[in-house]
This record gives sequence, structure tokens and C-alpha cells, in this order.
Amino acid sequence: MAATLKDIAKEVGVSLATVSRVLNHDESLSVGDETRRRIIEVAKTLHYSKSKRHPMPVARKKLAIVQWYSESEEQDDLYYMSIRMGIEQRGQQQQFEVTRIFQSNMHQLDTAVDAIIAIGKFSPKQVSKMAAITDKLVFVDDDQFAAGFDSVVTDFSLATARVVDYFWHRDIRQIGLIHGSEMTTDHEMAVVDQRMLSFRTAMERHDAFNPKLVFKGDYTSQSGFLMMKKAIQDLGDQLPQAFFITNDPMAAGALKALQAADIKVPERVKLFSFNNTSLATFVYPELSSVDVNTELMGTTAVDLIVSRLEGRQTPQRVELGTSLIERDSTK
Repeated sequence: MAATLKDIAKEVGVSLATVSRVLNHDESLSVGDETRRRIIEVAKTLHYSKSKRHPMPVARKKLAIVQWYSESEEQDDLYYMSIRMGIEQRGQQQQFEVTRIFQSNMHQLDTAVDAIIAIGKFSPKQVSKMAAITDKLVFVDDDQFAAGFDSVVTDFSLATARVVDYFWHRDIRQIGLIHGSEMTTDHEMAVVDQRMLSFRTAMERHDAFNPKLVFKGDYTSQSGFLMMKKAIQDLGDQLPQAFFITNDPMAAGALKALQAADIKVPERVKLFSFNNTSLATFVYPELSSVDVNTELMGTTAVDLIVSRLEGRQTPQRVELGTSLIERDSTK
């Protein structure tokens, strides 16, 4: 059987598109000399010969990334930036022509795009607008599977239960929560923090949920500071032994409020955050945090787009696991 481009790609460890462009002498391709030489050598070894019947030019597909945050908001929440960077890196590997759309500005979307990856939370109206442009549509950090769309999400339920168990196994029974709440960018829908729901469920299993220990912010460092300050004022000596805080910026703000009140972390209050962005290690003491593989979320989304372009019709929902990173804020 004659060797194929797929055989060469597998042997060299590069994409099918890269092999095709090298063997078609595409000078615009950005690939190292060693890789180019290796592809040619393997092609000769496998006795590859081009088909004379149907030469297939490689056309670059257009991929739009719709980020629900603005560029400035993305700078403040590295979680969403990291997902986007994972998408762009895998998109480059797959030879996509990538366009960025910030703050869900649908009017900037080119109707000629081949696929869309949407990062963040979106209202039904926004989902419909994107679906009208292309059915090659993947949502990241937004579970749109029930609506019939590919989705890449984090296992909030198990991750949150593990944080509760982490404290419980250390005989810490009083656990507070600072969580977030926000609206979609078109202000059509309120977005509930799923970690808040998971926290309540996990604590109720121990018959230990106390709504007086729950405070709602908006995912910013300032709201974390204000919510912890409110907890200190409202609870006084009844301030719990630990807090679970649902993202790193709020946890950093909460830490600042505790320090301003001369409440020692972790001796008096322990903090466990979520997302494990670089911010978790920029504060003192460093924050224990649930590690979310944001790069994998991005690359998985691109892989789902590729399989859609290759003909897959059935929607897929990919839920990625997490791990607990213990640092000084809980030790």
C-alpha cells in the first residue's frame, strides 16, 4: 500500500497540514529547517509519491475567539487570559487563522468565519447569534451542552467537595464562603457561581451549612476585600476558621482585608482559593488554590473544532478534573 501524508505526519510527529505544505514547497510556512528536512527524508523512506489526480491545496480555516471579558478585565483575571492563550497556541499548531473578539462584541464577528470558540458566559440571545454564523461552535467555561453545543467545563462539584473535605479532615468545621456573581455582557442573564451551589451541597452533607458565613462579591480583588471586611465586622469573634474563595483575585483581596485587621493567616483564618493563576503565588502568604488546567481547556476546545470540521455531528461535553495545591495560606 502506498504511503500517505498521514503516515508521514505520524512518523515525524507533526500535523497533516504541515506535511502537505512542506511537500508542496510552501515557502510561507513557518517551520524549522530540521523539521522540513525530516519530513522530506521520511517521505523518501516511505516511497511517498504525490497523487496526480486530485492535488489538494491546504486552505487555512478562519477561527474566531469570542472572549466575554474586555482586554482590561482579562488582564485582571488571568484565568480567562490563560484559556485564550491555550486556544491560540493550539490554533496555530492546527494552521487556523485566528481572530480575537473581546467583550462579546458580536458585531465584530466576520460572518465568513469557519468556526467560533466562545470563552465565558453567554445568554441564549448571544448563543443564537453565534450559532447563526456557524454550527462549528464550542463553549469554554460555559456548559451549553443541553442546548446542543460542544462544551469544555471544569468539574466544580468534585473540586469544591475536595476543598470542604480538606478542611474537614483537619477538624475545621466552621467554613465560610466568598463567591462571585455577574451578568452576561448583554445584561440579559445573571450568572450563578456554580461553586457556591457545590459548596452548599458539600457542607449540607456534613449538616454544617451556615448561610451567615456566605458572602457574595463580583470576582474582583476589591470585592474580595470588601466582603472579607464585612465578614469581620458582622461576625466578630464568630469569624470562621477558614474560607473557601471562588477565584484568586477575590482571595487576594480577602487576604488584604484580614491583614489590615491584624488577623493572622493561616493561624487564625485559613484561605483556599480557586483557579491557581500566577496571582496565587504573588501574595504573602501564598494562596492554596484549586488548580484548573486552563491551557488544556483551550487546546481541548480547538480539538473539538477540528473534529467538527472533519464531520462530527454529535455534540460533546468535556469536563476536566482539577487538583488541590496546598500553600502557606492553609498550612
